[in-house]
Amino acid sequence: MNTDTIADFLTRIRNAQMAGHRVVEIPSSNVKKRMTEILYDQGYIFKYTFEENVIGTQGVIKIALKYDMNNVPVIRALKRSSRPGKRNYSASSDIPHVLNGLGIAIVSTSKGIMTDKEARAMNVGGEILCEIY
Repeated sequence: MNTDTIADFLTRIRNAQMAGHRVVEIPSSNVKKRMTEILYDQGYIFKYTFEENVIGTQGVIKIALKYDMNNVPVIRALKRSSRPGKRNYSASSDIPHVLNGLGIAIVSTSKGIMTDKEARAMNVGGEILCEIY
């Protein structure tokens, strides 16, 4: 049984990219759905679908990974910041700039899950879930 579902989400994407897969399937949850939407909006993945027809579970997220012309993945690194054993909370002014603004941090706030830029604009802090660049 997996206790850290966000780390599992990031690891499945990382492993699929290292193996050169075009599509990766991930067990669904509301947090993972929102993270997938953020990855799509920021241009890190090609497209995604949510399949709800799996009986007994919440469904499956199918993510089409994005590669450049030389078959190098667009996502260079996926790093889990906050862990179940050591949570990483930040105020809006202390949210880190990933690669001086070239990457994104996904933040879980009281207003929902959003990017670091959106959290700073809304002036809300929260738990830094992961950093992607």
